[in-house]
Amino acid sequence: MRADQPASGGRLLVYRHPAFVRVAHWINALSVAVLLLSGLQILCAHPAFYWGDVARFAHPAAAISSRQADNGDPLGILTLGRFKFDTTGVLGVSKGPDDQRQVRAFPRWATLPAELDLGAGRRWHFFFAWLLALNGAAYLALGLIGGRLKRELIPTGRQLAGVWATLRDHLRLRFPHGEEARRYNVLQKLAYLSVVLGLLPLMVFTGLCMSPALDARFHVLTMLVGGRQSARTLHFLAAGAIVMFALVHIGMVLAAGPLNQLRSMTTGWFALKPDRTSS
Repeated sequence: MRADQPASGGRLLVYRHPAFVRVAHWINALSVAVLLLSGLQILCAHPAFYWGDVARFAHPAAAISSRQADNGDPLGILTLGRFKFDTTGVLGVSKGPDDQRQVRAFPRWATLPAELDLGAGRRWHFFFAWLLALNGAAYLALGLIGGRLKRELIPTGRQLAGVWATLRDHLRLRFPHGEEARRYNVLQKLAYLSVVLGLLPLMVFTGLCMSPALDARFHVLTMLVGGRQSARTLHFLAAGAIVMFALVHIGMVLAAGPLNQLRSMTTGWFALKPDRTSS
């Protein structure tokens, strides 16, 4: 444990993130970004979702498609059950080079690579999927060995009792100061736990369940999530939840002080502002 250091303005520098946490964080950030873009590239090949073991092409639970308008222009359509939405310009039909309408599930800027290339998308996706899985396993192992997971991510009973007060403070963009900001608050702990022990493992598991080789040898694992098509749907929903978490996370970083937050995740040192009651 490194000793606290005084800083200007009455602030106190505390060593908040050890090296393995910082490395894991940035590997996760890179991996999730590449997995999202390459995953949308793969999804462009068949942008429809089903539930069960096989695809029933005539009755998808959700789908992105296109049709021709009366004037001959292509229109993008998002289908959710019995509901259909015009998503021209974003989903189904988007602007390509020279502002020409391009029929594809997701726009060029949202896929890796930009051009439709299923093989390249799969190579990017599989490499970073393994990187994410191995990085996550290393993070969990080191966190358990050093006791950090229990110490930093498991909320205390007192924190859980004050969860609504913490939520109200966050909605008002009122963030903790002084000793209260030394460690994660209850909302941060619950959010990080849901990702570390929930969404990311679900992403990895459902990704493996989509593998034909694994499904053939261990079909019982695939059936735990309802079949290969169910695994594909859950994989996409988990990815969407991680994207929502990332957006909220970035928003909170910007609101709470981006320079201080970035410094803590690059050098480990986090600046505690003076307690509001003493300022």
